[in-house]
Amino acid sequence: MTRPIKAILFFSSCTITTIVAVSLLFIILSAILTRAMPAISLEFLVAESKDFGQDGGIFYQIIGTIMLIVGAGILSLPVALGTAIYQTEYINSSFQRTASVLIYALNGVPTILFGLFGYKFFGILLKMGVSWLTGSFILAIMILPTLVVSIKEAIESIPVKYREAGLALGFTTWRLIKTVLIPQSFFGIVTGLLLGLARATGETAAIMFTATAFSGITMPNSFLEPVTTLQTHIFVLAQEAVNPQARTNAWGAALVLVVLVFLMSLGSMLVRRRLTLEAER
Repeated sequence: MTRPIKAILFFSSCTITTIVAVSLLFIILSAILTRAMPAISLEFLVAESKDFGQDGGIFYQIIGTIMLIVGAGILSLPVALGTAIYQTEYINSSFQRTASVLIYALNGVPTILFGLFGYKFFGILLKMGVSWLTGSFILAIMILPTLVVSIKEAIESIPVKYREAGLALGFTTWRLIKTVLIPQSFFGIVTGLLLGLARATGETAAIMFTATAFSGITMPNSFLEPVTTLQTHIFVLAQEAVNPQARTNAWGAALVLVVLVFLMSLGSMLVRRRLTLEAER
């Protein structure tokens, strides 16, 4: 087989696989849109769910989902930032590789195990119960590897001249971090945070053990009360609802969840684009 033929076959294979991947995405989105549009309205977005999901809307489910991911972001960002800085500025390369392997290993833990751990450790041992705080802790742990890797890459991508300029001015390591590294890696930090939150938004198994309830929940009055989320709402209705309208509402909630994930992913791409443009100047 001649080289041009091999090149053509390889190009064709890549084209076909790309078309298949994109087509699958459009098929999934089309299925969700087709089934969800009858449920989507302003009332659906701002009303409380009633009658086992067959009436009302998903207002408190949206609020609960946002509360969980905001809590996860607040808890995980300082830890991720400190870990990334420690890896890049304070430890040698051999230990840095070991730390990276452990962080990647954490990223591979099944979400159901995070849920069981959170329920046993935070819920029972620390007596937090099934609550907003417990769920936020578990989601924070889950997205920690994504944040650490993104922030570490952002810090490592800072041009050497900035470090050298700081050292030439007599900056201590702490002052270099505070005045050079963190400001210069800001967009990378935001990108990692948005990617982590996008992942957290789609998680179901972990928060069902630790943070959510299906009915009788509105706004929590404290950190130690449960929330209701889109993920739990969709899961319960898909498994147990017998009313056709309730199933339609489940598809509507699924579409809203997809939009939330898409917005955060889009935000991360826009921030990364801004970071690329800043680097090219």
